[in-house]
Amino acid sequence: MMQNIDFPFHRIVIVGTTSSGKSTLAERLAKKINADFIELDALHWEPNWKEAELEVFRERVETATSSQVWIVAGNYHVVRDLIWPKAKAVIWLDYSFPLVFWRLLLRTIRRSVFQEELWNGNIEKFWWHLKLWSDESLFHWLFKTYWRRKREYPMLLALPEHSHLKLIRFKSPKETEEWLATF
Repeated sequence: MMQNIDFPFHRIVIVGTTSSGKSTLAERLAKKINADFIELDALHWEPNWKEAELEVFRERVETATSSQVWIVAGNYHVVRDLIWPKAKAVIWLDYSFPLVFWRLLLRTIRRSVFQEELWNGNIEKFWWHLKLWSDESLFHWLFKTYWRRKREYPMLLALPEHSHLKLIRFKSPKETEEWLATF
């Protein structure tokens, strides 16, 4: 694989809350630097929205991150110990709550209207997301994790075992786009 030798990092994790644009940025960046694009959701979800067994998921992640140049999109804590030690940088999409809420709403409507196939043939059902009390709802997930992630990531990145990671934190899509345009 021919990689972009001007790009400073060759193993990157992109984190952020749901609908912050992790997968979109990871895929774009991977194309720019000729890296493997690894979407943790694709490794985690089996057909019919069945979660992969933990050992199966971990094995998939271990295999996917065995190459030298990759961009991982996702926050799964159960595989962080496999990914972060290998990574050189963490990109945190730390966007405002109204922005990610709006993006989630638009994405949910788009996926529902167009019956967009996600990982392993799975299609989201719009009514799942209307059940705000349910773990099936990504809106529930957003409310549950948004502020927790704002507290969690600085603490995680301050740990000695993560001191090797370069943090690249973006507070807006404009910042992200400006940075991406430099490569």
